[in-house]
Amino acid sequence: MKDNYIQLGESNVLTLKIKTDKGEYTGEELTFDLDDPDLLLRYQDLVEADKKNWQNTRNKILIIEKQQDHKGEKLLSSNEEAKIRATSEFFKEEQKIFDMFLGEGGTEKLLNGRKFSWTTMAEIKDIIIKQIAPYLEKTMDKITEQVKKEYGDVFNNENEVLKWIILNT
Repeated sequence: MKDNYIQLGESNVLTLKIKTDKGEYTGEELTFDLDDPDLLLRYQDLVEADKKNWQNTRNKILIIEKQQDHKGEKLLSSNEEAKIRATSEFFKEEQKIFDMFLGEGGTEKLLNGRKFSWTTMAEIKDIIIKQIAPYLEKTMDKITEQVKKEYGDVFNNENEVLKWIILNT
């Protein structure tokens, strides 16, 4: 009996291999299914959650600064300790927010053994904005064209197309 095969279409999966600062492959990679409409929603959630985390931390710092400061038992004053704790909470939340988009453990892969800090956070944001977001924009354009092709020009702009996609997936 002859084997029958099903030919799969071209995959629209973006795989980004991670290299060290010296250009050595770490053995880690990030994978994004660009046909997954949830990916666009996760990116949107990333942007919104990031803004909210920054605002919450700013508010915490402002409250701490308005409190009376006391000499701490050790090196730092009570307000300085509280600011450091607020910053630490901010970093933990930021890492969760990034992982929500990058996938579980995605941030750790990009850190490659380094600690999550102001510098590494900026690097990860830069990677997302410059190396991943352009693919998302192309995907949105592709989806918009497909929807317009299928349904004609019933949609006046990309926002209407995006709403249709969200409601119908």
